[in-house]
Amino acid sequence: MLPETPHDNMVDSSEEQVLLPVRHLPGSLSGEPADYIIRISQLTKVFAGKTKTIRAVEDVTFDVRRGEIFGLLGPNGAGKSTLIRMLTTLLKPTSGTAFLNEYELQRDPEKIRMIIGVCSQNSTLDLELSAYDNLEFYGALVNVDARALDARIREILAMTGLSDLAHARVGTFSGGMRRKLEIVRAFIHRPLILFLDEPTIGLDPEARREVWQQIARLNKEDTTIILTTHYMDEAERLCDRIAFVDRGRLVALDTLENLKRMLPEGDLIEIGIDEVDDHVLAALRQNAQVNSVTVKEGRLVITAMNGSRVLPGIVAVFEASSRLMTSISIRSPSLEDVFIHLTGTGLDDGKSPETKPSRRGQSP
Repeated sequence: MLPETPHDNMVDSSEEQVLLPVRHLPGSLSGEPADYIIRISQLTKVFAGKTKTIRAVEDVTFDVRRGEIFGLLGPNGAGKSTLIRMLTTLLKPTSGTAFLNEYELQRDPEKIRMIIGVCSQNSTLDLELSAYDNLEFYGALVNVDARALDARIREILAMTGLSDLAHARVGTFSGGMRRKLEIVRAFIHRPLILFLDEPTIGLDPEARREVWQQIARLNKEDTTIILTTHYMDEAERLCDRIAFVDRGRLVALDTLENLKRMLPEGDLIEIGIDEVDDHVLAALRQNAQVNSVTVKEGRLVITAMNGSRVLPGIVAVFEASSRLMTSISIRSPSLEDVFIHLTGTGLDDGKSPETKPSRRGQSP
């Protein structure tokens, strides 16, 4: 099960179902419907409480191509997990619709469950059982042929490098080992689509890299992967296309390269300042090599081509005005910079976080 949303005390307003025809998001992939394994049209989820109504997901439309790793990025509370809960049939949409393969979300929930695998934020492994027993139990739940189950378990244990620990108690595993086991458990019935909801949250860097390798291996098995994360490096490393979600809405959707093109061209030069000086700002903006200058939380953010060559001129402006610089850094723009450019907030700025995962199954 995916983690509960923060709206447990609110009424699910999905009784008023409205099914709408599928339409394509401007800028999404062109092609025939058969090219897509997921088609979402105007999907909305509203939670109605006694004092307020929360639109957790609002009018979301996009397509997912067969075989791609598709990233859903946004801060806590953006609506990512709510969207995944709808697509995995755990929540009914308030309006809109979606097709997973040829199955419609409202009409064919049982058929959809047979073609998907889900690895949620919260660990659901039984720590008292062995790795083999956890996989055997889950395999029976998802109707893997009993005659083929033993061979399948040994196959996916080998994929994770856990064959030697098949009969070891899961409670003795590290956080990374547990997470890899949980991901392949969701793949035991060879689903067409694998949903991974914040798969590396709480893991140390080495364990995260091991999970990334596992995800890439599963994708090579002709599996479409939907990955929700608020880690930009994770999305940059794994995803073919990335959708930004903020406050329940789809903000942007494209490849990493195209998303980065949304920013003004050039390197990012960040200069720490004690106070804003209008004369300094004007002088910097007059520099023909500077593309843009903005003020953000005690620092100037300057975009410029060949930032290292432009920097001496920037420093000279501060020296001429006798203004102090508290810090200087130069870097290439990141995916997080694109998100901030589009939304005005960073990925850690969510104000209404969805339920945080328990510590069970995470690294100490």
